[in-house]
Amino acid sequence: MPQLIVLPHPELCPEGAVIDAQTGASICDTLLDNDIPIEHACEKSCACTTCHVIVREGFNTLEPSDELEDDLLDKAWGLEPQSRLSCQAIVADQDLVIEIPKYTINMVKEGH
Repeated sequence: MPQLIVLPHPELCPEGAVIDAQTGASICDTLLDNDIPIEHACEKSCACTTCHVIVREGFNTLEPSDELEDDLLDKAWGLEPQSRLSCQAIVADQDLVIEIPKYTINMVKEGH
């Protein structure tokens, strides 16, 4: 079973985490199922960038992003070559190390 290693995030996962991940599940679902409350304003329909993550290790084990995801990623805060929308990135059979960016662009989040 592959592992999802989450680097520390000051608000969502201050200690970081090591999670057993199901092959075929999205990174977003894996995080949410393990009490890491990553934003997903579009309810995982690939219509926003709030679930943006940076895959620090294992990026090449993911299926390539499609054109829609790439177009959305162009709008993400802190975009890097290994950026993915976690709702679209499906865990394969290799471990992944991910970083959740410090900021997200969420136009509908209350209080902002």
